[in-house]
Amino acid sequence: MTKTDLKGRLTYTNDVFLRISVYEEHEVIGQPHNVIRHPDMPKVIFKLLWDTLAAGQEIFAYVVNLASDGVAYWVLAHVTPSFDADGRIVGYHSSRRLPEPRAVEAAAALYARLRAEEQRVGGQAGLTASWRMLQDMLAERGQTYDEFVWELTNEGTSS
Repeated sequence: MTKTDLKGRLTYTNDVFLRISVYEEHEVIGQPHNVIRHPDMPKVIFKLLWDTLAAGQEIFAYVVNLASDGVAYWVLAHVTPSFDADGRIVGYHSSRRLPEPRAVEAAAALYARLRAEEQRVGGQAGLTASWRMLQDMLAERGQTYDEFVWELTNEGTSS
């Protein structure tokens, strides 16, 4: 679990996060949360995440992170805005759990296609192209991103 301020700087980490990411607390507090960003994560997923949070909504997303020792690890992240007494967003809270291997496989395949599109087109236009690709895929499936994530989650747990 982690908490961040409005700019995404870490303000709290629990022991599990520190152990899995192979960081000491003093190394990450005050640092941008993307200190654990893996280069295989498509930018479009973070656009979706930040757009959703800015709208005051929660999001579940499969994310591959990079520990300080170079080991990649996947999580199913649940990220929510934190509100003050007046209903203003004052930061963000992220809880993560270990995803099922089949869900990771499906997310990794989608993310590889999105990342390839971002790299093929490049820059802001690449992000736009990747966004279009994601929206087209979801439209073909008749799903929102949340529904896609939960389908992967439920498939991964049914045997």
